[in-house]
Amino acid sequence: MSYVEVPGANVPIRMWTDPATVEDVAMQQLRNVATLPWIKGLAVMPDVHYGKGATVGSVIAMKDAVCPAAVGVDIGCGMSAVKTSLTANDLPGDLSKLRSKIEQAIPVGAAMHRDPVDPTQLLGFGPKGFGDLWERFDYLADEVKFRRDRALKQMGTLGAGNHHIEVNVDESGAVWLTLHSGSRGIGNQLAAHHIEVARSLSHNQGLVDRDLAVFLAATPEMEAYRNDLFWAQEYAKHNRVVMMSLLKEVMRREFRKAKVAFTQEISCHHNYVAEERYEGMDLLVTRKGAIRAGSGEYGIVPGSMATGTYIVKGLGNTAAFNSASHGAGRRMSRTAAKKRFSARDLVEQTRGVECRKDAGVVDEIPAAYKPIERVMEQQRDLVEVVAKLKQVICVKG
Repeated sequence: MSYVEVPGANVPIRMWTDPATVEDVAMQQLRNVATLPWIKGLAVMPDVHYGKGATVGSVIAMKDAVCPAAVGVDIGCGMSAVKTSLTANDLPGDLSKLRSKIEQAIPVGAAMHRDPVDPTQLLGFGPKGFGDLWERFDYLADEVKFRRDRALKQMGTLGAGNHHIEVNVDESGAVWLTLHSGSRGIGNQLAAHHIEVARSLSHNQGLVDRDLAVFLAATPEMEAYRNDLFWAQEYAKHNRVVMMSLLKEVMRREFRKAKVAFTQEISCHHNYVAEERYEGMDLLVTRKGAIRAGSGEYGIVPGSMATGTYIVKGLGNTAAFNSASHGAGRRMSRTAAKKRFSARDLVEQTRGVECRKDAGVVDEIPAAYKPIERVMEQQRDLVEVVAKLKQVICVKG
């Protein structure tokens, strides 16, 4: 579909979904965003739903301003994917052992590595490892300095919630590896600090929603946020590379005879800020639950823990600020999902997938998400499908 335009106070709201299907609280969030004095454009993806700070599935383009709560607390959260030389026929009938090996190699939930991972020992890193990432840690906000050791040990860990590691099979039978994670505790702490700073600034006191407090260009607060934001985005990217390297090593060991090979990795943020130029203006584009989908750029759009993932290529639609959805999007909150569904429902809805099937992940049950096929149909003018994957293993924290 092409977008539907809904009137907004300062910019129209371009929506790649039927506005009538969007929950009232999410529509109000979008209208509030459109009132910001600095806004130059607002695009809404088909996975749109209410979110803390700002609407998930929104792309906010502003001039000389950025809203830290719109970026969210998992700065740089995103996905990575790689195709392997394995086929479905190489996989064992019982996948529980492979899932267990993955969980042993990559800490999930609140767990972390006992010692920091040495990137120079991993495939995917050269002798420079993380570059100057840890030297720059000393220039982050003072409020997070005591978290250095924890941040080091969380590098290469999954976390919980909708974060996942999956082994997938595409329609041709090829095996793919995918994973979803972000900047872990350090990104959360940096975000929380800067959100509070933004709320205290005088120019934000008259906003319709305090969550939309912004930093303005050429101010010390903006420079401090940009420094910490871009550091956290880089941390998130490295975090996914480390996990993918560890995952590849598991596959190499388990399928030693097959001599597993891997194609070029695809990686994309979906909670982040980028400096981009549109209509002759240099803008700060915040993608809150959205991926960049510039012409020919690869991206990853997951469904839920049993409905598969799409590998896509961007079509460069500037009306959407070269963006697309970051997934299926929730159609009910975690609290609502826990009230409505049981572990028995989860077992039924994840049949055929080797994964956790206990009450601890009922909030991630497939029925809590929108149908991914419908989401993909609504963004045909944003991306083209390169491959459709179906998970056979899904690791959750």
